[in-house]
Amino acid sequence: MTVPARRPVRVLAFLGAAGTVTGSRFVVETADARVLVDCGLFQGLKELRRRNWRPFPVAPTDIDAMLLTHAHVDHSGWIPKLVVDGFQGEIHATDNTIALCEVLLPDSGRLHEEEAAYAGRYGYSKHEPPLPLYTEDDARASLGRFRGHPFDVPVEVVPGITATFHPAGHILGAAGVTLDLEDSVRVHFSGDLGRPNHPVLRPPAPPTAADVIVVESTYGDRRHDDTETLERFRDAVARTAARRGVVVIPAFAVDRTEVILFHLRSLMADGSLPAIPVVVDSPMALAALSLYRRAMKSGAAECRSDLDVDGDPFDPGSLSEVHSVTESKAVNDLSGPLVIVSASGMATGGRVLHHLARRLGDARNTVLLVGYQAAGTRGRALLDGARTVKMLGRHVPVSAEIVDVPGFSVHADADDLVAWLASAPRPPQVVYVVHGEPDASTALGTRINSELAWTAVVPHSGERVLLP
Repeated sequence: MTVPARRPVRVLAFLGAAGTVTGSRFVVETADARVLVDCGLFQGLKELRRRNWRPFPVAPTDIDAMLLTHAHVDHSGWIPKLVVDGFQGEIHATDNTIALCEVLLPDSGRLHEEEAAYAGRYGYSKHEPPLPLYTEDDARASLGRFRGHPFDVPVEVVPGITATFHPAGHILGAAGVTLDLEDSVRVHFSGDLGRPNHPVLRPPAPPTAADVIVVESTYGDRRHDDTETLERFRDAVARTAARRGVVVIPAFAVDRTEVILFHLRSLMADGSLPAIPVVVDSPMALAALSLYRRAMKSGAAECRSDLDVDGDPFDPGSLSEVHSVTESKAVNDLSGPLVIVSASGMATGGRVLHHLARRLGDARNTVLLVGYQAAGTRGRALLDGARTVKMLGRHVPVSAEIVDVPGFSVHADADDLVAWLASAPRPPQVVYVVHGEPDASTALGTRINSELAWTAVVPHSGERVLLP
């Protein structure tokens, strides 16, 4: 009989979001249990996307439980595949994260199916027949493994490991997670941290007193200028409206759409922008929007209590919500001035591709990039000045104005991240800097070393380290 090898005592493994922004996946191992924190899709460069098709580095059947910090697919989007491949444990998350996953994961499965079908129909896949990574049915089946929890209430996820979710202020339901292990060892995962001045959500809770902190670094080398951001956004929309063009905003379906609508409403209400028709064309974004409205109406603890807005804070007054494919196609016939908000935020898929294909060739139009654009995505190509962009099997010429407004990101910037770490009750033994491109992670690590005098390490993909 083969005797299984004893697991190493207290190991942290970086299986994703190390050296890159996407594919968040971390494993904590003790002598008796293995817990996965996040299970995201890799996005961007083809080399990264190919990782989605590789077997999971740890056998899914050997994972005892999973913790999900929030619903964005670079943190949650590989969960259906994990379940298909044999994971049988529970997935622990906040209640609003689960509510958003009920929207995002089936939509992700549907997009995988549609992309495979489209590739098969037009013959631009290298595989025959093209297959989806997972299906909508796979995604819906995985939802049965979720277990919801409130913030700040410890829960034992496996014997000897207790988890506590803390508000992260990034999107609805987003959390940092504290893991308490045997022998009083504590690891705190930041998840994706929001900004102190999010228009709808409360600021992130400070980190707990931990031996190890794992912190994101998406904007670890940059600062957001909020005043310049809003002015840049307003001016771009106003310029486009003046030439009777169309503004296309590729926006992440969760939270970025809400932030954009909130600011459009404010700018039109105070006369900074003329009344312009606004279209949201994304069933997923509209489903998320309804969850935000519900959370705000119910006074959810993670929502700001100091908002002074009459009526719907997300309706500029001329909002059209587009659900069906027929309605989406009809948007292509609309002329400007017009604002179209559609997913996905990095133009990697979804209905926004059809709007970009329709509008990019007209110099009257504008594409507003309102969030992080990972290397290898169409959004990054536009940001870098590409004159053609390949989408839907063909190359589309770019004549539209391209405007970058990164300050609308709901990720903390470098100053926010350092301030958040500094608010910890005591210094950790080590900070691991993850979820960033190499320059951003290195820059943040350097600041942590120099300004806080803490030990900061930028781990590489696949690295395993001993916990204290």
